[in-house]
Amino acid sequence: MNSTEKNNIGTKKSNYGKFIVMLVLSFIAMYITMYLNTYEWNHVYFSLTRFYMACLGISAMAVIMLSLMHQMYKNRKKNIAIYLGSLVLFIGALSLVRTQKPIGDVLYMKAMIPHHSIAILTSKRAAIKDPKVRKLADGIIKAQEKEIAEMKAYIKRLENNE
Repeated sequence: MNSTEKNNIGTKKSNYGKFIVMLVLSFIAMYITMYLNTYEWNHVYFSLTRFYMACLGISAMAVIMLSLMHQMYKNRKKNIAIYLGSLVLFIGALSLVRTQKPIGDVLYMKAMIPHHSIAILTSKRAAIKDPKVRKLADGIIKAQEKEIAEMKAYIKRLENNE
């Protein structure tokens, strides 16, 4: 085996490692960017629902990347494992996001605060001209701010077992 053949084998092995690293970094980027449209940084809480959504995104991304870059990934067994793993992750994450089974009181509110914050951001910053729509947006802002304060108090109470 010459040095070019050895280098090609090494490159193929490292391609799968790079593929996994790309997916992990993309997952982290996806999860973080889901919070960039919150109105205030103190509205950012860990959300299992957003975690599941990032899992859905990354599983679809793995299939797309592998399918479009198949010339770089020639190991049939590894490719099948990636496709099957992606399918299992997609179905599992979809099931969890749709059923919300493991989401209890605190995790529910920690997911809802950033959601409400998005409503505040869009209601405050949208170029609303119609007075009735502006009134609606102002009502949304007031309601969401009240509910965020309420949820923060409930979280504190529940986490401190009060």
